[in-house]
Amino acid sequence: MNNNHYIARKILARIRRGTVKSPSFAGDFLDLGSRTAVDQALSRLVQRGHLQRVGRGLYTLSLISRLTGTVITPPPDTVARSLARKLGLRILPSPAYAANLLGLSTQVPAKIIYLTDGRAKTVEIGAVTIIFRHGSPKTMAVLGRVAPLIFQALRYLGRDGVSRTHIACLRRLLKKKDKRELIHNLRYAPAWMQRVLLQITGAIAQGE
Repeated sequence: MNNNHYIARKILARIRRGTVKSPSFAGDFLDLGSRTAVDQALSRLVQRGHLQRVGRGLYTLSLISRLTGTVITPPPDTVARSLARKLGLRILPSPAYAANLLGLSTQVPAKIIYLTDGRAKTVEIGAVTIIFRHGSPKTMAVLGRVAPLIFQALRYLGRDGVSRTHIACLRRLLKKKDKRELIHNLRYAPAWMQRVLLQITGAIAQGE
């Protein structure tokens, strides 16, 4: 079997099995061959319709929508996190985008903006523009999987914009470990947000 065919088959199998994160980069497959050979194999998979290129050096499976018959592009958040992985950055969605991702706002931001601990950067992914802006140390200090997202969404809603419905929604959405994560990061929140976070975790009742 031709070496490029072998590499292409192995790449496709890994992506389909989910043994590499998707979207994926050429660097995820360098154990299979040289960079040139991997690039050629990825190009072959794109040409044959198995993969789609969703950004410079960024690939994902070509999934077809049953409704429209067109190729489904990964959500911007998935693409942004893959780019952050490649660049070694830590990222947080902007307050408006975080609220949208959590279902607390139906307004889709015109620009997909992330705060990062690295350099500012703008990336074009098809028709979507993803903007990375440098975040303040205090904002980036919030750690965990869910807590940073909650903090950003609450910043968007503001002191007077958080309703009982929002709090109830988050209480249902979060698991016990997520609520413990919020408590762990409580010290990074302003006083008004601390009260809201405690209500979300159930540590105090709503309205206290």
